[in-house]
Amino acid sequence: MIKWFVILFCAALWSTLLCEERETRIVQISQGPVRGYKDPEHGVYTFFGIPYATAPTGPDRYKAPLPGPSWLTPFDADNDRIICLQATVPLYEPFYKNFDMQQNCLIANVYVPDTSEKNLPVLVVVHGGSFQVGSGNLLKPKHLVKSHNIIVVTFNYRLGILGFLCLGTPNAPGNAGMKDQVALLRWVQNNIAKFGGNSNDVTISGYSAGSGSVELLMLSSLAKGLFKKVIAESGSALASLAVQTDPLDNARQFAKRYVGHIDDAYALEEFYKNASFEILTSDGFSFVKDSSLFSPCVEGDVGEEIFLADSPYNILKSGNYEKLPLLVGFTDREGLLQIAIFDLWKNDMNKNFSEFLPRDLQFKNKEEKEKIAKEIKEFYFGNKTIGDDTILSYVDYFTDVIFTHPALKAVQYHVRAGNKVYLYQYNYVDELTPVIPHTEVKGANHVAQSFAVFDGLLSSNITENFLPENYKKHKAVIRQLWSNFIKKG
Repeated sequence: MIKWFVILFCAALWSTLLCEERETRIVQISQGPVRGYKDPEHGVYTFFGIPYATAPTGPDRYKAPLPGPSWLTPFDADNDRIICLQATVPLYEPFYKNFDMQQNCLIANVYVPDTSEKNLPVLVVVHGGSFQVGSGNLLKPKHLVKSHNIIVVTFNYRLGILGFLCLGTPNAPGNAGMKDQVALLRWVQNNIAKFGGNSNDVTISGYSAGSGSVELLMLSSLAKGLFKKVIAESGSALASLAVQTDPLDNARQFAKRYVGHIDDAYALEEFYKNASFEILTSDGFSFVKDSSLFSPCVEGDVGEEIFLADSPYNILKSGNYEKLPLLVGFTDREGLLQIAIFDLWKNDMNKNFSEFLPRDLQFKNKEEKEKIAKEIKEFYFGNKTIGDDTILSYVDYFTDVIFTHPALKAVQYHVRAGNKVYLYQYNYVDELTPVIPHTEVKGANHVAQSFAVFDGLLSSNITENFLPENYKKHKAVIRQLWSNFIKKG
């Protein structure tokens, strides 16, 4: 009776993993042996949760990462649940239920095709989430790995305040999350050959905030030589989201909610060093119109490694950075990302449109700001009120302000500097794509191309099986295009 119960239980779960031993592969990396497991559906080996670095704790929690641990017995790389501390937002509610938030969250996930070949091309993916939320395994690359014989590395980096508090002090110099990304790339250089990868053929890719990240990595002298090609999907280093315009003021504004106004940077440091994780993750999407409070920053010199010593604008204009092949683009309706707050923002935009201008714009005075705001509003909306019948203009405005204009401006500088750039606009939709509210129009949402490249969101092992046939074929085409760039540049 028990035997039949076990058989029926396994069949009901559609999983042979519960009934038979999984195939494993042990890889000897610099920290010790690592045991990965073969995915029975896709036939690729996965190594989840490998600690590539250690997040510092206590008063050092905002500093650069420390070296990862080492071990003697095989590390069981089977934990794909670790994510960094972050606020829980309704959009990702299912995501949080399945994962384990930790302060020491700096882990890498390595996806390896089932082959004995060596020197395979390597893709490192930086996840998005406005520098506030998300994790390396939010999108999974198993189809890309299996179909195109590419090793893919995904990973976590510190988020929000813990990753991007920038006080310019020795204990909080800034860009801890970006230094995590550099540590991961160094880890790849030291270890990827053991998995069969070519450390001299690494491409970095990112979507949304991850896209801004990979362009910042391209501009940072700290990351020079750690990769050979760059793919930037729906995000730019020139976006106001990508770099804080006034990090000290941002830190003051957040602290003011709990302890009142603090002017001195060292007094602010004391607040943040002693604040609970509950406070530090109390507002994951700290949006100030088109940007979030905590993101990368231009650092001062406090005697440590500096990730970003000048603004991306200045670095791009100077051309003083390593020129690498760049595949960069955006979707036709990136601004659909802001549809969820349309009803909340439309009235505010009618009352005070100037508050919705990019935060990195500078004006001589308030009068000039209001004059420019009026001209921009008329350009997009004419003399109409911002409302249901102008929702497409609302989408277009945020598409341009947050994504399209920064990306095109950056491309302009890359081309002037002699860089090799492949630029695209992605506008594919199918029958499952919903129409934009109050219209009969469809558009490709924010990072739609990334969903085409990767398996899907959250429960990615099964979602692809239920996609329309035309979208499956389309995904195969996009993966081929990305694979061509990864392998050939």
